[in-house]
Order: sequence, then structure tokens, then C-alpha cells
Amino acid sequence: MTTTSNAGVIAPEIIEGAEELSSVLEAARMRGATIGFIPTMGALHQGHTSLIGRARAECYHVVVSIFVNPTQFNSQNDFDKYPRDIDFDIETAFEAGADYIFVPSVQEMYPKDSASKVVVPNISSIFEGESRPGHFEGVATIVTKLFSIVGRCKAYFGEKDFQQLQLVRRLVADLHLPIEIIACPTVREEDGLALSSRNQRLSLDERYAAGILFHALTQGRILIEQGERSRQVIEAKMQEILSNEPMATLDYASVISADNFLQLDTLAGEVRLLIAANFGDVRLIDNIGVTVPMENQKGQQ
Repeated sequence: MTTTSNAGVIAPEIIEGAEELSSVLEAARMRGATIGFIPTMGALHQGHTSLIGRARAECYHVVVSIFVNPTQFNSQNDFDKYPRDIDFDIETAFEAGADYIFVPSVQEMYPKDSASKVVVPNISSIFEGESRPGHFEGVATIVTKLFSIVGRCKAYFGEKDFQQLQLVRRLVADLHLPIEIIACPTVREEDGLALSSRNQRLSLDERYAAGILFHALTQGRILIEQGERSRQVIEAKMQEILSNEPMATLDYASVISADNFLQLDTLAGEVRLLIAANFGDVRLIDNIGVTVPMENQKGQQ
């Protein structure tokens, strides 16, 4: 059970069992407490702590889950190489403001003979879904499990994984889950590289080269701000920039409607520039949002 100091402040707690966490949080809600939840796969960095800090400012209790989900990896090698330091992650989460840290085992999240899976059609089969078959099925399944365990809450996600964010929003809406999704800005290094747990696996040369991702996105945004409305022209520019970096192997550089991921030939409204590339065996993704200015309609009927 949760311990309390003499001052009445709830002491941080590590919980391994799903039933125990559900019970603790339901009791807290019965007392009128609001819950903030940040699902992670560990390897915590400043991007994660910014989410925890946002939840700390908005909710009475903050829960962080640390679980490297095997079903969203496309290869055993990628799963095995994912950085893990549970002691560091727990300390980091508590220092950032977490009250509860949920650290379940694989057996806890995927009991023997577990067969149910969650699929969110359409958005799961494009971009990251096309490049990593089955990835979003694993994401949707584990997120649904975690939401079921945590219950009514505000859940905080970074915009760096924009396709994942939109998938989770769709999932919550379709299943009428009592979860409010809070999107938070991407946290970046000085050269613009989005913070990611995978950055730890980059060599020094690869890390330097990886800054090209944000440069390509920025040049695409500048084209839009200068009046370019052709998706093909903007994508070609981003692809050209990536082609000049020998350490980068481009997967895609695309412009989509932020609401529905459609690739419109002529840009309008809120759009997202998406990019994905490999540096060695490390896959990195990034995106930025752009509001396309309304065209001057004066004199038109």
C-alpha cells in the first residue's frame, strides 16, 4: 500500500501488479484525486520528464509505466538492443514528479495463452505501419491494456511519435475509453534532433549526421511559408536534402493532412511533415506541424 510521511505527503511507490495498481488508483479517484499517466518503455530522457512535469502540474497523482513491449518490435535483434536501465529510469521518474511507477513483467501484461489483439485500421498500415508490419498492432494492444489497468485519467504523449499519437486518439474515441489524451511538444537537442531513447545507440558520427532530419523538415516548412502548395515539390526537397547525407538511409519524407493522414496534392489547413531514416541500424523518425496560410480570396466569387 501507499505510504505517507508525517507531513501527509504520499511517498513514491513502485508497483508490479496490474490489480494492485488498479486498486490504488481507483481508491484515489474515490477520494476525488485526478490521475495523470505517462506510458513509457524506459530509457527515460528529457522528453519523458517533460511529460511527467506537465502531468505533475495538472494532476493530483502521476503514474509512469516502464515496460519494454515485445509485441511492437519487428525483430528480436531490435528488441534485444533496446536500452534498459531500470534503476536509472525509476530514479529519473521519481525525481521528475511521479507518485507511482508501474513496472510489470511480460507475464503480467501477456498472461499465458493471451490471444486478444487490438487493431486500428487504416492508420496502422501506412508510413511506420507499412515499414514495420505489426508494430501498431502491438502499440494499440499494450496501450489498451495499460488504459484498462490505470482507468480514468489524462494520458500524456509526445508529438515526436505523431502517427502513434493519432492512432491512440482514434483508439480512445472508437472504444469510448475514459481517457483524455494530452499531446505535448517534441523536445529537441540544440541541433534540432528530437530526443529519443534510440539516440543512445547512435555512434558519434551517426549522431552528428542525424541532425539532417530536422534540417530537412525545416526546409520543407520554409517552402510552405514561402507559398509552395505542392506536396510533391516539398517532399522532393526533403528527399534531396537527405540524399546528400551518406550516413542516412531515407525511408520516407512526406507531407500529410494532420487530421486524417491523407496526402493531398495541394496543401491546405493543418499539415504534418513526416520523415524517417536509418543511421546504421538505428531507425529515427521525426515530424513538424505547419499551418498553411489561407490563400487570398479577395475579388473571387
